[in-house]
Amino acid sequence: MHNHHNGLKTAALFGVLWAILLGLGALIAANTRSSAPILIMALIGVGTTAYGYWNSDKIALRSMQAYPVTEAQAPQLYQMVRELSVRANQPMPRIYVSPTMAPNAFATGRNPQNAAVCCTEGILQLLTPRELRGVLGHELMHVYNRDILTSSVAAAVAGVITSVGQMLLFFGGGDRRNSNPLALIAMALLAPLAASLIQVAISRTREYDADEDGSQLTGDPLALASALRKIHQGVQAAPLPPDQRLVNASHLMIANPFRGGGLSKLFATHPPMQDRISRLERMAGRPLG
Repeated sequence: MHNHHNGLKTAALFGVLWAILLGLGALIAANTRSSAPILIMALIGVGTTAYGYWNSDKIALRSMQAYPVTEAQAPQLYQMVRELSVRANQPMPRIYVSPTMAPNAFATGRNPQNAAVCCTEGILQLLTPRELRGVLGHELMHVYNRDILTSSVAAAVAGVITSVGQMLLFFGGGDRRNSNPLALIAMALLAPLAASLIQVAISRTREYDADEDGSQLTGDPLALASALRKIHQGVQAAPLPPDQRLVNASHLMIANPFRGGGLSKLFATHPPMQDRISRLERMAGRPLG
């Protein structure tokens, strides 16, 4: 598993998220003379986290219209997943296929005992067996690193901060004598922005770690590098439609399934593809031909 102070970095990012949330709560309490709104939003955040965590596999699989496949239907896929699971000394996840030609893959589930791996029909047709094995190693490490819990909590806390920021705009004028309206408005607008950027930072950290850990599991970082290059080109040619259900599950996928540019790159949950490829090439000690 990853050991480059990853837990410490994630804890620090979560600390900043909760500091923003508490700061917003203090402002609301000062202007409304009541702590009830922040407590309500915190409870909503906890509920959202719990629901997303326990149902993450169903939500993601449903959004991609994925269907389960048997070993008889996908013998090569089963063989790869079984081999990698055995190497990691972890339970074998359930296997699904999504009926879309957009090349992508994701793993989901609250723990290794309740995990699922899904590949699109497009990625199964696009990649060589070696490249597909590299992708599966990456996805399995998301489960083994407990990334689903991390992403669920990050998304929930960021959502609470956004809601509290909106509440602050509404209640900001509660006590004009003790508040600066411009400061309140600035805080209400900037806090959700900061929360979103921190959520993105957490997601990107997870992707880099899964790339590295997955390559250590397969012993073949260049296979994943080659797969990522093909997937990126495939997504640019056949992106998924920006349906909200797909947007909600997109952070689980190995590559951003949407075509985007400009400001949208700032809020992308995936690191730049060339950066990921370069890191993998450095792991292998040589660039990909």
